[in-house]
Amino acid sequence: MKKRSLAALTALLVVVALVAAAPGHRAAAADSGPGDTARSAESTLVGGVDLDTVTIPELQARMNRGSLSSLRLTRAYLRRIKAVDPKINAVLHTSPTALRQAAASDLRHRLGKTRGPLDGIPVLLKDNVNTRDMPTTAGSLALAGSPPDADADLVAKLRAAGAVILGKTNLSEWANFRAAKPTSGWSAVGGQTNNPYVLDRNPCGSSSGSAAALAASLAQVAIGTETDGSIVCPAGMNGVVGLKPSLGVVSQSGVVPISAEQDTAGPMARNVIDAALTLSALGGRDTLRAADAPGLTDAGLTDAAGRPGALRGKRIGLWRLPSLGAEVDALMTRTAERLTAAGAEVVEVSMPYQERLAELEFPALLSEFHRDIDAYLPTRGGPQDLAELIEFNRTHPREQTCFAGQELFEQALAAPPTTDPEYRAMRAELTDLSRRSIDEVMAAHGLDAIASPANPPAWTTDCARGDNDVIPSSTPAAVAGYPSLSVPAGLVGELPVGLLLMAGDRQDAELLSLGAAVEHRLDAWRAPRYLPSAPSGTAR
Repeated sequence: MKKRSLAALTALLVVVALVAAAPGHRAAAADSGPGDTARSAESTLVGGVDLDTVTIPELQARMNRGSLSSLRLTRAYLRRIKAVDPKINAVLHTSPTALRQAAASDLRHRLGKTRGPLDGIPVLLKDNVNTRDMPTTAGSLALAGSPPDADADLVAKLRAAGAVILGKTNLSEWANFRAAKPTSGWSAVGGQTNNPYVLDRNPCGSSSGSAAALAASLAQVAIGTETDGSIVCPAGMNGVVGLKPSLGVVSQSGVVPISAEQDTAGPMARNVIDAALTLSALGGRDTLRAADAPGLTDAGLTDAAGRPGALRGKRIGLWRLPSLGAEVDALMTRTAERLTAAGAEVVEVSMPYQERLAELEFPALLSEFHRDIDAYLPTRGGPQDLAELIEFNRTHPREQTCFAGQELFEQALAAPPTTDPEYRAMRAELTDLSRRSIDEVMAAHGLDAIASPANPPAWTTDCARGDNDVIPSSTPAAVAGYPSLSVPAGLVGELPVGLLLMAGDRQDAELLSLGAAVEHRLDAWRAPRYLPSAPSGTAR
């Protein structure tokens, strides 16, 4: 595929999204007048748009016309955080400079000196991404002291793109890599994040706060991180879009690590176009693997706009995963029927080598976590290595209020180093089998992507039991370093389920284009209702 420059990609995405937002598109909303600041703080209406459905290109068009300002938009999101977040507990901090950042963006808009489509757009960051002006804790009291000395590389890119860094979101503590039976969305720093659809249900993890905040329309986009499932599962379970990019497209410098072999940050949004635009700001030539940022072909951009026939001739492999339950399987059947009716060819597939991947992944991650966390901790105050971190948890009761275990830390401390030949053989086999599991299936069936359920319906949050989350769909792309994208597929009762799409290495652009067409066809997004509990009889 011919690569495009980042500037060309951004310009084309904006044009196409504006076409998609023409009258009749779901994002159209009733105007609200200058007095809308007097509306309920829980209202999603601001400056003539509905925050639930508006896209970044629509916001930019209004800001360029002067009918909406970044300052007004940022204030609206801050009001919603104050009013709505107590229900879901997704936002840890708001930036003390958010309004100043927005005012600076408004000045650039007036002078015609905007920096791209993210200029003036409020963004929330998962709290394992370093920020120089706010705490970065990974949910742990061990890092709750002074902020890092510098922003993570991806934050510097967002600031350079003019984005408004709105605040930090809660997460599963240490990105769910501490205890054998953790509870997703809980951290000692932030407590428990709730699923906005049904508040006693879990948001999945570890990018729990980022996904829940987006579902509740507390920011326009958010940043999550993933080692295996931590973007795509919470995206699916909270009814939003989440992209795990190809490994190396987004720099991991300044992000609290688990494994350099699998970790990546990625964009989360309420629609695919916003995720694509955010990736265009996050990617670039100075990523961990030198490469151009993903670009979209003209055909892909037209597809992203929902052109009739966008799915015609696309071949999608359906990996069903009936272990996620009969209701999810029935939803996958309905999804396949809708895609087929739109002209796609859906063929059922199985994924080879999955049992072996499951055997090897965890032992490899233990060695990699020990190496990488020992490199990160000396850049911060507090414990300086994994052994000191384990001791910190033993002596701080607040770290044990939901679950006391730190079995993964202890196993990582005892794991062989990454210089060990046995470890090297494990990682080499993992890389080989995970890539073959996708490449061979796509080649054998002539596929554009492989689809599977991203998540089961959200389980009830229970600290004593821990998570109920055997979700194998994220593993092939996560271990291979290939891109995966979760888009809303529908609801099981009141609970969202995502459709996970995965493709080959560096096919991020093609995957986003296909994901936009799938999103448009399924039209499955529904606003959360913040129910205290699910109707009786709902599973899990």
